[in-house]
Amino acid sequence: MKAFLLAAGKGTRLTPLTETTPKCLLPVGGVPLLSIRLELCRRHGIDEVLINVHAHPDAIREYLACNQNGIRVRLFQEPTLLGSAGTIAANREWVAHESWFWVLYADVLTNMNLRALLDFHMARRTAATLAVYRVPDPSRCGIVTLDENGEVTDFVEKPPIPLSNLAFSGVLIGTHQLLDEIPNRLPADIGFDVLPRMVNKMSAYEISDYLLDIGTLPNYKQAQATWPGLS
Repeated sequence: MKAFLLAAGKGTRLTPLTETTPKCLLPVGGVPLLSIRLELCRRHGIDEVLINVHAHPDAIREYLACNQNGIRVRLFQEPTLLGSAGTIAANREWVAHESWFWVLYADVLTNMNLRALLDFHMARRTAATLAVYRVPDPSRCGIVTLDENGEVTDFVEKPPIPLSNLAFSGVLIGTHQLLDEIPNRLPADIGFDVLPRMVNKMSAYEISDYLLDIGTLPNYKQAQATWPGLS
């Protein structure tokens, strides 16, 4: 199984920590976030990962030289950021022969049961399956509205008036139909430019596992106190 691990963000909200260290190498409980994500992939059968990099690429390359967790890792360097969807479009050939693939946001700390999400996707066979979770402040997230069958009927990134509190977690399973919805321009973003175009073609799987976006200093501090480790 293949996964895109989107890690190229500059981490500006984590300054000064990211002035010398890439966001994906910041430690949680003494373990770099990237190592946690790769171990999660390994445990759930993902054996090939493409990681996009931008800030401090040499540090990431040096770390991966000795820490790949038994996974084949391909680095894709972006001198200019392409956006989350732009990265996937630029590497479309990498998943050309896959029926489906994973997309994982690297700054999301989780011990999610990826196998359960995959089983749900295989049963539904939709164009994409989103892992979603309940949030207290939906105006800051990509918000999903579902019908009674769990099909996505609306998706809005950071809505001023949210219709629900179910948020996209930064973990999804995509197919070639998702690739076809990526606009032909750069940068292109999954939440703003792709998922709204896939309404009524996606399903959503609600998770109750630990999940925290560590992209801000308060959340990063919270992770140090609350991260339970991989189950």
